[in-house]
Amino acid sequence: MIVGTAGHIDHGKTSLVKALTGVDADRLKEEKARGITIDLGYAYQPLPDGEVLGFIDVPGHEKFIHNMLAGATGIDHVLLVIAADDGPMPQTVEHLAILDQLGLAHGAVVLTKIDRVDAARRAAAIAEVEQLLLGRTQAGFPVFPVSSVSGEGMRELRAHLHAAAGARVRAGSAGDGSPFRLAIDRSFTLDGIGTIVTGTVFDGRVTIGDRLIISPLGLEVRVRSLHAQNRPTSSGSTGQRCALNIVAQHLDRRHIERGQWLLAAALHAPTQRIDARLSLLPSEARALRHWTPVHVHLGAAHVTARVALLQEVPLKPGEDALIQLVLDHPIGALHGDRFIVRDQSAQRTLGGGRVLDPWPSERGRRKPQRAAWLDALEAGSPGDALVQLLECSPVGIDLVWFARLFKLADAALLPWLAAAGARVLQTSGGMRAFGAGHWRQLEEQALAALARHHERRPDSAGANLQELRSLMAQRPDTAIVAGLMDSATAQLRVLRLGARFQLSGHCVILSTVEQQLWQRARPRLDAAGLAPPQVPELAGDLGVTEEDLRTLFCRLARMGQLHRVRREVFFLPHTVALLAAQTQALARDRPRGVVTVGPFRDSTGLHRNLGIPMLEFFDRSGFTMRLKDGRRVRQDSAAVFGDAACA
Repeated sequence: MIVGTAGHIDHGKTSLVKALTGVDADRLKEEKARGITIDLGYAYQPLPDGEVLGFIDVPGHEKFIHNMLAGATGIDHVLLVIAADDGPMPQTVEHLAILDQLGLAHGAVVLTKIDRVDAARRAAAIAEVEQLLLGRTQAGFPVFPVSSVSGEGMRELRAHLHAAAGARVRAGSAGDGSPFRLAIDRSFTLDGIGTIVTGTVFDGRVTIGDRLIISPLGLEVRVRSLHAQNRPTSSGSTGQRCALNIVAQHLDRRHIERGQWLLAAALHAPTQRIDARLSLLPSEARALRHWTPVHVHLGAAHVTARVALLQEVPLKPGEDALIQLVLDHPIGALHGDRFIVRDQSAQRTLGGGRVLDPWPSERGRRKPQRAAWLDALEAGSPGDALVQLLECSPVGIDLVWFARLFKLADAALLPWLAAAGARVLQTSGGMRAFGAGHWRQLEEQALAALARHHERRPDSAGANLQELRSLMAQRPDTAIVAGLMDSATAQLRVLRLGARFQLSGHCVILSTVEQQLWQRARPRLDAAGLAPPQVPELAGDLGVTEEDLRTLFCRLARMGQLHRVRREVFFLPHTVALLAAQTQALARDRPRGVVTVGPFRDSTGLHRNLGIPMLEFFDRSGFTMRLKDGRRVRQDSAAVFGDAACA
């Protein structure tokens, strides 16, 4: 358990920590010289059951609130320190407001310096504390009068902390199974050891040898050794303070700063926009207006930003609203993270809030659909949020995004997806889930698009996935269209013809003369394989006019039974599917996946006069993309031309 102090300057926070642990948390020369805490201090106390209490001593001076905030977000149990001779002071009130906004509901009030006052003043100070906490989350905090000099009250305070630590251990950690995430608040170098980063573990578990990312820097590092709660160990977990010795090829300690995160690669997604719910303190004199400049404190990070209100009216004191933080620099943030905002001059705490979506779009942020999306993200559990998101998103939700947002392992999603009755598809961007109702609507839209295709091109045997996608209003990912067609095919509402689809009952019929000519021409194309005869040559062999054969072949191309590669050259679908599959395999073996003409001809055995026309045909079909030095495969060959093995 991490215990943190809070309170006004010179109310005895550092002396209290020393009395509890024997450790002087003031570690800087300037702190010793001035007799005040400037930066975060740390101390530890072993417990009889083998656990360790970690203490974070925060500055009380108003000039160092930014340092106080860097430590406060990692606290499990807070000690609100108030001197009996002074009573509550300005920084007491501000620290208390910060504790409220950070959701710190576990702790105690420590009334210090009781050796300096008489019984009447002690009673008056306790009454002042009770009045201060009235109506707040901390109203139920027990009050412990203590003296760091005489030791009075220390035994009772220690017993309280030990009991609280035991209760936390029995309750278990909420971060079990989550990917690892640590808020970096210090970094330094030790001779013979290397770079050390320290901080509080927000989520998950870390072990020696793990590969992690310093975010938002994006540098991959390896954990060589670690300490948890000031003891060497092989692993650290949620709620512990850890010091990790990290190594990397181009690691420079100067690039590591307070406010960065050390986390699992799955959670690395820096952002400069955050949708959140913000509460403005009742003590504010005026409403918060759109685009107000602020200082934002999240985790150990401190960054300037603007507040974009997602409502038309200003945010009044004592109220809360949906907002978007537009940050001046990227930071790491995930759903549920608490943050504090202070005014432009960093002199006054304005309020605080909770992150809902760390990766919003800057467009449409005030639309009703966006409000419904954020309402869903305010649901109690990830499972509840998933159900509501599926209901309000016609195009489904990205499960990679959802798992990162809620810090979930992939396996944790499965029961929620099953309970929600979601349809899950593998797309080019990862897994995507759809609500059952929206999936049925998308199916009907896809079938309507296929009907429009038949209406516009009655002699076409059907549409391929790209053509269907272009006819759908929302233009979903091609993989989604493929899933819709697979579902409709299983229901016998659609027939698949190679890479094309047609509605059941739709039929394109050749005339008797055309059928007879096709029966004579097809064997010639089959036998020619990779070198099909041109239309004039084949027409001469068959004893028909070039115009008749060209008209038939063009109609067969619209029906999906031929592919027109050049004006006078037509290939059978199974031949093109085979060439496309070979091209895709070649691309996997080429540097940067780039296919050039020579290797393409050598690999496929295609006639040299047809190599460039075939690659240009692949470009037109959307299978490949033309680059300066060759082609790169854009889509799976089977999705564009059908499965070569089945053609």
